Formats: sequence, structure tokens, C-alpha cells
Amino acid sequence: MIARRLRVHGRVQGVGFRAAMADAALASGVDGWVRNRRDGTVEAWLQGPDDAVARVVAWARRGPPLARVDRIDVDESDADAAVRGFGQAPTA
Repeated sequence: MIARRLRVHGRVQGVGFRAAMADAALASGVDGWVRNRRDGTVEAWLQGPDDAVARVVAWARRGPPLARVDRIDVDESDADAAVRGFGQAPTA
């Protein structure tokens, strides 16, 4: 199991990015959360099998149809066995 923290830059708020990411994560069997940040980016924390997390990261590089992803920062993170499922977290 691996974990990654993502920061997605571009036109990623107000375009359904969080809901679409939750769908992509659930379809891939990835646990974690996604949230808007006050600076206009979207932040996500993902954990799961290497290939499943890689699929969601690849999806995040494109985003949903109305999004424009300019850049994505991906950082390694520590897995948390207590986190199950995928949801939206409060804005940070």
C-alpha cells in the first residue's frame, strides 16, 4: 500500500473536480479524501495499491471535462490504515 498527497493547479474549482475524483478513486478502490483550498487549488490524499493510486493520479492529470489542469504536485505520504473509503474534506 502506498499513499500520495496531490495538489492540482489550474481551473479545478467549480468544475466538478472533487466529485469526479471521488468517483475515480472509488472505482479504483482507493481510500482518502479531496478538498478545495482557498488558493484555488484542489488537494487530495490517496492511499491504496500502487497501480490503483497510479490510475487516480493519472486521472487527476486530466480531470473532468470542464477542468483545465495546469500542474499537479505529487508527494509521497504515510499510509493510514484507519482511513477507509473516499470522501470530500472541508476546504482548507
